[in-house]
Amino acid sequence: MKKVVKFGGSSLASAEQFKKVGKIIHEDSSRRYVVPSAPGKRFSSDTKVTDMLYECYGAAENGKNFKPMLEKIQARYNEIIQGLGLNLSLKDEFEKIRENFEAKAGREYAASRGEYLNGIIMANYLNFEFIDAAQVIFFNEDGTLNNDKTNTMLYERLKGCEYAVIPGFYGALDDGTVKTFSRGGSDITGSLVARAITADLYENWTDVSGFLVADPRVVNNPEVIDTITYRELRELSYMGASVLHEDAIFPVRKAGIPINIRNTNAPEEKGTLIVESTCRRPRYTITGIAGKKGFAAINIDKAMMNSEIGFGRKVLEVFEENGISFEHMPSGIDTMTIFVHQPEFVEKEQQVIAGIHRAVDPDFVELEADLALIAVVGRGMKATRGTAGRIFSALAHARVNVKMIDQGSSELNIIIGVKNNDFETAIRAIYDIFVTAQL
Repeated sequence: MKKVVKFGGSSLASAEQFKKVGKIIHEDSSRRYVVPSAPGKRFSSDTKVTDMLYECYGAAENGKNFKPMLEKIQARYNEIIQGLGLNLSLKDEFEKIRENFEAKAGREYAASRGEYLNGIIMANYLNFEFIDAAQVIFFNEDGTLNNDKTNTMLYERLKGCEYAVIPGFYGALDDGTVKTFSRGGSDITGSLVARAITADLYENWTDVSGFLVADPRVVNNPEVIDTITYRELRELSYMGASVLHEDAIFPVRKAGIPINIRNTNAPEEKGTLIVESTCRRPRYTITGIAGKKGFAAINIDKAMMNSEIGFGRKVLEVFEENGISFEHMPSGIDTMTIFVHQPEFVEKEQQVIAGIHRAVDPDFVELEADLALIAVVGRGMKATRGTAGRIFSALAHARVNVKMIDQGSSELNIIIGVKNNDFETAIRAIYDIFVTAQL
């Protein structure tokens, strides 16, 4: 059995955390390929090493004295090395970094050093082989991942390597220039490694015990989701609920490799298993609840619009011409409502209204601002009668006025629109009716 294990920044912020990680890896010999992030915060007011590197490089780029900042970063790593009792020096590596900062090697090079240096320490600590991600993960000139070359190079490099550490977050262009993923990109590195070696499981270790049914900032101590499908995860992630970089899903999903979200600080907990499909019945009718504030609704009324061929296309073309994407579009016989991100819309609202009048000659157009969208997601909803009724009953009991409802034909999710100031109340009411009531 082969497992790829990725550890986030909070899991590797200190020597104490490193020891927890080491114990987790050594407890299971199938955990053969390790993808580390850069050291995160040791305490709430601390600074992540990646942010320190950005600041340090910014000073170098502007011709300021950056060496004291670089020494501070080196001290963070030395503290970990000493805490682990390793016979390891990063002096030469930091000298090379200093030279490259002076030569203006770029912000992406600077940011990548956090993972690179942590990878060296991790490999030394575990006695695993260290593989520089710049030698196995490749980007195209336009900044997109070179999937085929990356998969080939990873496979070739790892097929004869029994245990290895591959730093997350970065790779390189064909000319060797270091290129990074977006923040949180170490998740993607782990996914690419898992695909290349055809792993049995991709474990993603972080500081939470899995994917939660609801946002803990809204619901006190929400339950952990045992098993979630990629489709459910996609729906919830789009609405802002995520402990995993969105782009990390696709490589492993295509290969049929499950992902296990685990907690470094509570390794005895099973966490959340993310799978392509499952026969396992969910514990609750719903799998999760997520949402976002900051939407506006454009309500368009016109008698007999349903018989006017091309009406919807003409309306959406107005939004396209103004560079505005839409989120949802519920409609009736004589009405159509377009939900958009309010910050994007506000600057162009009058151009959009004028464009709609020119395009379809509506009876009237009305705007409503400060709305929130909530997604109630779950594969269990399809086989359960009365789910929508229970949602509306819970919201009515909580005195929340529903502004919109939209349900896809898959019956996997129900989208509800409410006022911004009803957002938290609505999520708590839905959680209580489906989860708390069953505990």
